[in-house]
Amino acid sequence: MGKKCSGLICALLLLLSFMVISWTVKTTVATDNTNKRDSIANAGSSASVQQFTKYIADIFETARLNASGLDQAVFQKAVIGYCNLKSAGKLPQNSSVITVVDFNKSSCSKRMWIIDLQKKVLLLNTWVAHGNGSGDDVPSYFSNEQDSFASSLGFYVTDNVYNGKHGKSLRLDGMDEGFNDQAHNRDIVVHAAPYVSEGSISQLGRLGRSEGCPAVSPKVVNKVIDAIKGKTVLFINADDSHYTSKYLDENLAANFAAGNLSNQSALTASL
Repeated sequence: MGKKCSGLICALLLLLSFMVISWTVKTTVATDNTNKRDSIANAGSSASVQQFTKYIADIFETARLNASGLDQAVFQKAVIGYCNLKSAGKLPQNSSVITVVDFNKSSCSKRMWIIDLQKKVLLLNTWVAHGNGSGDDVPSYFSNEQDSFASSLGFYVTDNVYNGKHGKSLRLDGMDEGFNDQAHNRDIVVHAAPYVSEGSISQLGRLGRSEGCPAVSPKVVNKVIDAIKGKTVLFINADDSHYTSKYLDENLAANFAAGNLSNQSALTASL
C-alpha cells in the first residue's frame, strides 16, 4: 500500500513538474513574441521619426530658412503641430502653408515666416508685433485671459477674413486649450498696424505693440492674409516652461507624415 502511494505521489509530482515546465515555456515564448513585436514596433517608430526629421531638414535647407533667421528646432515644432492638426482633421488635406512666429526674437527682427511645405519655399519673412501685456522688445509673459493684452502661445488655425476697425483682418482659432483657445473671444486676429514699421524701430528701438494680436505692416497685410487664409496653421513660439501642447507629439506626427509620404510616392510612381 505504501509503495502504491509513493508511486502515485511520484506520478503526480512528475505531472505537476511537466505542467509547470509547459507553462513556463509557453510564458517565455509569449513574452519573447511580445518583446519581438515591441522591438519591431519601436524600430518602425524610430525609422519613421528619422524619416520625418530628414523630411523637415530637407524643407529647411531647400527653402533656405536658416538664411532668413528661422531656428530649425522652432520650424520642426511647427511642422510637428501641422502634421498632428492635419491628422486630427483640423486642416484640409490640401493645406500646405504654415506660418511661424518666434517671440524668442527681438521685435526689430523679421520674426514671422510663411512657408509652403509642399513647394519647399519661403513665401514671406516679415515683422510682427506682440501684445503690450507681454513686454517691450522681446516678450516674456503670455496669457489666454481677456483684457491681459498679452500674446498667446501655441497653434492656431486661420479662420474667416473680414473688414474691421483695422481694415482687412483674419480671425484665428486657438487650438491649445488653456493657452490660446480664447482667441475668438479676445478678438485675436491678424491685422495691419502702422506701428509695425522701420520708422517705429528707429523711433522706439522696437516695434509698437498690439493688444495681443500678431499685427503686421500695412505694406504686407494683404500678402500675409491672402497667403494664410483658408484653414492654415499659425504657430506662435517662445521659450516658456508653462506651455505644452498635445500637437507636439513627434511620434504621431512622424507616423502620419510617413503614411502621407508613402501615398505621395505611390501616386508619383503611377503617373
